[in-house]
Amino acid sequence: MTPSTHTVTGHWIGGETVAGTAGTLSVVNPATGEVVAETPAGTAADVDRAVVAARAAFPAWAATTPQHRADVLRRLGAGLGARQEEIAQAITAEMGSPIGMSRTAQVAFPAAVVESVAGLADDFPWTEEVGNSLIVREPIGVVGAITPWNFPLQQIVSKLAPALLAGNTMVFKPSENAPLTARILAEVAAEAGVPAGVLNVVYGTGAVVGEAISAHPDIDMISFTGSTRAGKRIGEVAAQTVKRVALELGGKGANIILDDADLPEAVNRGLMMSFSNGGQVCGAWPRMLVPASRQDEVVALAVEAAKQYTVGDPTDEATRIGPMASEAHRQKVVGYIQRGITDGARLVFGGPDRPEGLTTGAYVQPTIFADVDPTSPIAQEEIFGPVLTIIPYADEEEAVAIANGTLYGLTSGVFGEPEHALAVARRLRVGQVDVNAGHWNPLAPFGGYKQSGNGREFGRFGLEEFLETKSIQR
Repeated sequence: MTPSTHTVTGHWIGGETVAGTAGTLSVVNPATGEVVAETPAGTAADVDRAVVAARAAFPAWAATTPQHRADVLRRLGAGLGARQEEIAQAITAEMGSPIGMSRTAQVAFPAAVVESVAGLADDFPWTEEVGNSLIVREPIGVVGAITPWNFPLQQIVSKLAPALLAGNTMVFKPSENAPLTARILAEVAAEAGVPAGVLNVVYGTGAVVGEAISAHPDIDMISFTGSTRAGKRIGEVAAQTVKRVALELGGKGANIILDDADLPEAVNRGLMMSFSNGGQVCGAWPRMLVPASRQDEVVALAVEAAKQYTVGDPTDEATRIGPMASEAHRQKVVGYIQRGITDGARLVFGGPDRPEGLTTGAYVQPTIFADVDPTSPIAQEEIFGPVLTIIPYADEEEAVAIANGTLYGLTSGVFGEPEHALAVARRLRVGQVDVNAGHWNPLAPFGGYKQSGNGREFGRFGLEEFLETKSIQR
């Protein structure tokens, strides 16, 4: 094994390191193929121990005031900021995010989420009067959190911050492919004043640890982000103990460019939303819907802009697309590119071959298809890579039908005259729509329609997911 400062030596349970008992899992740098760390291969027994610790810590933590919990969260956010560079380097090493993006979206966004959640404490209606009833919002109990590898810190912070503010305790399983930030987060949380047992980390695979968390009778809620396939399995298992389940799943976002749009802005923004983080973003817009009469113009703009997306070493400041998160994922993405060619889509940029000069590592070329059939696999299935499909439409009705015509409903974008674009946005069956590149708002809800999941994250909407509601009649 390659020596690394990122090596994880054990689970974090009850405020201390607990050695694994069932072997280890390797963490592989997708840019080099080298093992950069090892984590325990967790077991159901490890989950049991973490649940016992979380259950024991729950009464005292739930009894603290929201203001106290908010203060702890603010210290946690500051602690993450103090270790920003360490976290960024770890994420780049474990899943290949370009270092510039690791320092911004991968680290700065989670800090903003923590601060926004802490700010809810004073004004949130923890109690209210409705007629002769006192409505009381209380923590749900022990939360099981399971997160993916594409945004290792962001995904857990989006769950941990509202769960802790609500007064819950947590058992957390990070992705086995990107687990390094989980230990840093646990250490920062302890330093911030999160009591022992309130946050527990159990490493391992979804098939073992994820399954045990989902089935555990003393876990009251599951909050999961990941694939729709895995989300279905979690819902099935959790139903046996009637847990609450919040799922943020796959996406196949559409970027609708209307005839009255600022075309260069719409194309450039759309390309960024397709290629950012190597396209490994559930809220990406991999479908660009354009008026048929302007497709050639859009293609020319997209191809020219795509030339600026340099592929290479993720530790290089100039790199905009690093490797895919694993070799297995690289092969999946390349398979979709080959499928697009076979199915007759017009390849206008990139392709299935390795990027020039990159003979090793999990690299793929950013790729653009035009004249894409909206019912084809590359337009319907989540590729989760830097692959943009340009789909022509005849009129606005067809554009809306195409945008809504997948099993997903997470995000979309609309570009055009503001009122026109807003009217189209209202017709989309998705949880979040950006109109003319609207800015990200950490207080606005994020989540999906259809098979993109259920429940919401961020702001008061995310906080409400982690609360029970009691009615006391007087």
